[in-house]
Amino acid sequence: MKKNILLAAVCLFLLTACGTNPIQAKFDSEINEFCDSAADIGARIDAIQVEAEENSIRYATSDLLNCLDELEIAFMKFSNIDFPEKYDYLEDMADEAGQYMTEAVSSYHKAYDEEYNQAMEEYARENYSRACRRVQIILATLRGENIGDSNSSN
Repeated sequence: MKKNILLAAVCLFLLTACGTNPIQAKFDSEINEFCDSAADIGARIDAIQVEAEENSIRYATSDLLNCLDELEIAFMKFSNIDFPEKYDYLEDMADEAGQYMTEAVSSYHKAYDEEYNQAMEEYARENYSRACRRVQIILATLRGENIGDSNSSN
């Protein structure tokens, strides 16, 4: 046990001695994990094939909703990331992104689960866009990009 504590202390010392802040490293890792997860889910959504047959449409819809469920989980994890102090002001936006994605996924389920509902699909798409826009702004800010006036109230 003492050996593990000593090893952990040495690792922590080496990380900080090399200029790596462990809090920043954890944050960077969580952001990268979110980006990788979202990209993977997005690629799977893009790969969904829809044929004209009713069964094909049903399977494609099921695949889409499953992917969206996974995306909601990824966004909720993203919204729970503890941002470093210098980026604390972005945490509310991350929370909003998670909330918008939750509403989007719920609405997509309502739009597709029973009889197709176009108005619910449009509502879902709007919430999905708002969630993604907030993530884009956060990531751009973290990269040091000037986001300027977004010309959007989303």
